[in-house]
Amino acid sequence: MKIVLQRTQHASVSVDGQVVGEIDRGLVALIGIGHSDTEATAAALADKTAGLRIFSDENGKMNRNVLDAGGDVLAISQFTLLADCRKGRRPAFTDAAPPDQAKHLYEHYMSELRKTGLTVPSGIFAADMAVSLVNDGPVTIILEL
Repeated sequence: MKIVLQRTQHASVSVDGQVVGEIDRGLVALIGIGHSDTEATAAALADKTAGLRIFSDENGKMNRNVLDAGGDVLAISQFTLLADCRKGRRPAFTDAAPPDQAKHLYEHYMSELRKTGLTVPSGIFAADMAVSLVNDGPVTIILEL
C-alpha cells in the first residue's frame, strides 16, 4: 500500500462536475493498493495517517497530528501510485490490486480512520475524478508498508 498525504488548507474531489467530497484544513490521502496488501496493512496506515505529527503547534513546530489540528482526511483511491515505469515509456499497473480487493481495503482504511474520530469524505472508487487542493506548506509525505 502506498499513500501520498498532502497537508491542505482546502481540498475537494469532483466526479462529472459535481463535488463528492470536500474538506478545509486537513489531509488529502491518495491511496494505492497492491496485491499483497491486507486489512492489517490498511489499519496500520490509517493509524499512521491519523497520528502523523505534521501540523504546527503554537511554536511553529510540526508537533500536532490531524486530530489535534482539528482537520479531516479526504481519501481518494489512486491505483496509478503503483505504476511501474522501469521499462519503456508506458507505465505498467500489474502491481495494483484487482478492483474488488482494492475497493475493500480502501473502504477498510477509511473505516479505520473514522474510528479515530476523523471525518473522512472520499472520492468515488474507480471513477474519473478531478482533485483540487491548496497544499499547505507545502507538506507532502509518502507512506508505504
